[in-house]
Amino acid sequence: MTGTLTIAGLGPGDEAMITPEVSAALAAATDIIGYAPYVARVRPRDGLTLHPSDNRGELQRAGEALRLASEGRDVVVVSSGDPGVFAMASAVFEALEQAPQWHDLPIRVLPGVTAMLAAAASAGAPLGHDFCAINLSDNLKPWPVIEQRLRLAAEADFAIAMYNPRSASRPEGFARALEILREAGCGERLTLFARAVSTPDQRIETVVLREARPEMADMRTLVIVCNSATRRAGRWVYAPRQVR
Repeated sequence: MTGTLTIAGLGPGDEAMITPEVSAALAAATDIIGYAPYVARVRPRDGLTLHPSDNRGELQRAGEALRLASEGRDVVVVSSGDPGVFAMASAVFEALEQAPQWHDLPIRVLPGVTAMLAAAASAGAPLGHDFCAINLSDNLKPWPVIEQRLRLAAEADFAIAMYNPRSASRPEGFARALEILREAGCGERLTLFARAVSTPDQRIETVVLREARPEMADMRTLVIVCNSATRRAGRWVYAPRQVR
């Protein structure tokens, strides 16, 4: 008996930002699997089993989802934001690659509103031209790779969305990232700190990069370093569509 596996994004926080497609998948699910705070966003109901876990067990979580689906369950693996952006979709396919017995399982990836897009919308249109996203966590990639990507993104004048900027266990990383961007000549670029976007705790602050301080960010903050052409329009910031 074969069930289904859906990998879904719950958006940045506000239930209104969950897509109808994802809502339908949650309503049809027999099992919800994910990091505990994300699973807690799904309302319990009869016939639904919740499988919360900690934040370091992505591959184990993915394997469990595949196993349950192979046994006939309708499983939804949940992530915040979009499941394909620094989230569970890659982990599921990594586990699937090593498990050929499950290659024929019906699998769907349902997109969600990313923290990056929600943060940008809260401030105007700072991603209105070319941009990139860089995860500042060095749990799955070495710090020198992060440094190289920051320098190259600054040199290319991309707007840079930085995920997972500063945790209690690695507060020095974000300080170093700011230093690298200042050294690359980004000191006058507008920089957006968007914390807990779309939740009651939302806080948006825009400064120039040379005024940015490491303690302005935590793990609930999405930081966008705008490109050099980005400017203000009243309380809004936007990247012009044309590059000269």
